[in-house]
Amino acid sequence: MTWPSTSTGWPASRPSWKPCSPLLTARSAPGGRSFVPSCELGRTAYVLKMYPRFSETFILSEILAHEAAGADLEIFSLRPPADGRFHEALAEVRAPVTYLSHHQRRAADLWALLHTASRELSGLAEHLDELLGASVEDAAQAVELALAVRSRGIDHIHAHFASVATTVARLASLLTGVPYTFTAHAKDIFHDDVDPGDLRTKLEGAAAVVTVSDFNLAHLIWSFGPAAARTQRIYNGVDLARFCCSTTEQRPPVIVAVGRLVEKKGFVDLIDACHRLRSDGRTFRCEIIGTGPEEERLRQQVEHLDLGAIVHLRGALPQSGVRAAVAGAAALAVPCVVGTDGNRDGLPTVLLEAMALGTPCVATPVTGIPEVIRSEETGLLVAEHDSEALAGALARLLDDRGLGARLAAAARTLVEEEFDIHRQAARLRCHFTGPTTVPTTAALPARECA
Repeated sequence: MTWPSTSTGWPASRPSWKPCSPLLTARSAPGGRSFVPSCELGRTAYVLKMYPRFSETFILSEILAHEAAGADLEIFSLRPPADGRFHEALAEVRAPVTYLSHHQRRAADLWALLHTASRELSGLAEHLDELLGASVEDAAQAVELALAVRSRGIDHIHAHFASVATTVARLASLLTGVPYTFTAHAKDIFHDDVDPGDLRTKLEGAAAVVTVSDFNLAHLIWSFGPAAARTQRIYNGVDLARFCCSTTEQRPPVIVAVGRLVEKKGFVDLIDACHRLRSDGRTFRCEIIGTGPEEERLRQQVEHLDLGAIVHLRGALPQSGVRAAVAGAAALAVPCVVGTDGNRDGLPTVLLEAMALGTPCVATPVTGIPEVIRSEETGLLVAEHDSEALAGALARLLDDRGLGARLAAAARTLVEEEFDIHRQAARLRCHFTGPTTVPTTAALPARECA
């Protein structure tokens, strides 16, 4: 469904909504304290399509935050990792990882697996028709997951992305009676190939649903009504101990952009903006970090515009390399667009990381971005596909370092107040079990920079 858009990226008309549970938001208390949810939980299965995945640093950060709070997790991956690149922080994860079988199966293989499972899974007979209505691969992995949930004493199942990981998590939940939740991000709810009936079924069956922006939340409620009643917005967070703020006044004139090289990132517009900046006689460098299917197209664009000495496609970097590049830049460009296939970003994690590092940001008002980039306050916003406006905003940050410092200071404050990964992970854990509230100070304990 297509909404009429406003200049902020929000639909012109959207349903009214409230957070599903007042216990899941910090509240003022006497003495200047706030209530932050604290929940006792048992063992939780994290179901992911692929683990580890180089581009999904937000999931890695979330897992580490759960473990720092003492959560007992086990990770189930539907696919093995696709490449050999890993972030250094991966070594800190304590949770065991199980790779569910992933190969072509015959129907006879599934029947054999079902026969084995019939002795262990109380919900098998009741939900057999639904299980057999799924693909052979999804059904088989769901049975494997269900058997593991039963044998390992797992109390809750959480999946990331409302696509295949949630398909498997939901089926395993039916087979075991163990509740499931999931986090909806972007492509899994916006892409043209999303099946509304399938997504509705997942929303209705989940104990709770999390999504990463208010824009996403409004979209789900607008599209699915009561089926989305248990949906809550919980932002992705940043580990502030890993992303320490520094001043921008002495940074070289470098523009950095980070993300997969795909249409929705808007890097075509960024390269056009760099051409405009060069034509205005500015001296600067632009570094685009990431890999993806549009790499060759972008290289050809750089060559066609004779920008080889200015625009550099650096490929993928580990998180430490990305952090260093962003921390050393005069500006971060996040020129996201809505793709021709409906795909779009939810709320790019790199924005939060740059804001934490004190790097001023220029972005477009796509989906949840205006929730963090409040124009002229915590960053600069320009219309999508407007390379002239993008160039103008970047020029302002290159020319006026005082402006950049002011925006960066406000952005860091916002991240500290609303996007601390440990606070966000604590709120997420309250979806895994019944929440209780405990008094804490308004801010979490200060964490020294690593």
